Amino acid sequence: MQWKIGNVQIDNPFVHAPMAGVTDLPFRTLCKEQGAGLICMEMISAKAISFHNKNTIALMEIDPCEHPVSMQLFGSEPDLMAEVAKSIEDRDFDILDINMGCPVPKVVNNGEGSALLKNPNLIEEIVRKVSSAISKPLTVKVRIGFENEPVDIVEIAKRIEDAGAAALAVHGRTRQQYYSGTADWDTIRRVKEAITIPVIGNGDVDSPLKAEALVKQTGCDAVMVGRAVRGNPWLFRELNHYFRTGELLERPSVEEIREMILRHARKQIELKGEFVGIREMRKHVAWYTAGMRHSAGLRRESNTIESYEALEALLSRLA
Repeated sequence: MQWKIGNVQIDNPFVHAPMAGVTDLPFRTLCKEQGAGLICMEMISAKAISFHNKNTIALMEIDPCEHPVSMQLFGSEPDLMAEVAKSIEDRDFDILDINMGCPVPKVVNNGEGSALLKNPNLIEEIVRKVSSAISKPLTVKVRIGFENEPVDIVEIAKRIEDAGAAALAVHGRTRQQYYSGTADWDTIRRVKEAITIPVIGNGDVDSPLKAEALVKQTGCDAVMVGRAVRGNPWLFRELNHYFRTGELLERPSVEEIREMILRHARKQIELKGEFVGIREMRKHVAWYTAGMRHSAGLRRESNTIESYEALEALLSRLA
């Protein structure tokens, strides 16, 4: 199950996708405990780092238990990206990733994220300059297209490899799709066949069986999971167990879910204080309890909790 990105050895092929507002330090540590092979941090603006933004610096904090861990930058200016990458290389991440897939308007409208897919020359220049500026492995995350634009993602993948990237993550959706519809795994397969660096497949994996199907169809070296792990860090445990034994584990019990939510909340409070930590837990409570009996009412009430004690009392009603 072991594989490598550059000189970084990774124990299993299950990668925790970077998700803004989700993959903060507390949640990443829980996913690592459950067996995530590679942890990816929330994307960070290269410009914000260059301006020494206080909130951005906080996003860069890493726990020793997370390794190997990937830090993700986004931006569109090759020289600035390279300068920032070099300036942060002594921080405790193992791999640097460049986001070329984010679909949200505030990123795309700045020519960043998936907007870069419209300009393969700029993509190549960014990758070449950043990879030349640092000694740690550089990876790139892309989508497979941009609406109404002639994007040849296989050609882009070749240029990314030639420019010095050590691995490529491919989300099998276009920018226009956001997270709707079905991911195009066949395009991931074509990318994998065209390049020699590791390819990380991403899109629609929400179970061990889906992960197995993605690997079989595409030949990808690793599987990236994103939305399916929200409120479900156990997915990494299940993926590891299935790929090693062929057996599907039982889903976590209600008691296990309750205890995980409370542990998550304590980690949030320890890092961010109760006021912020509990409010950030509201969305996580909704994800953890989705599909459970009577969970709709519980989720509504969770939107008003303001203390750890209130959360504890609310969760005591889980059945």
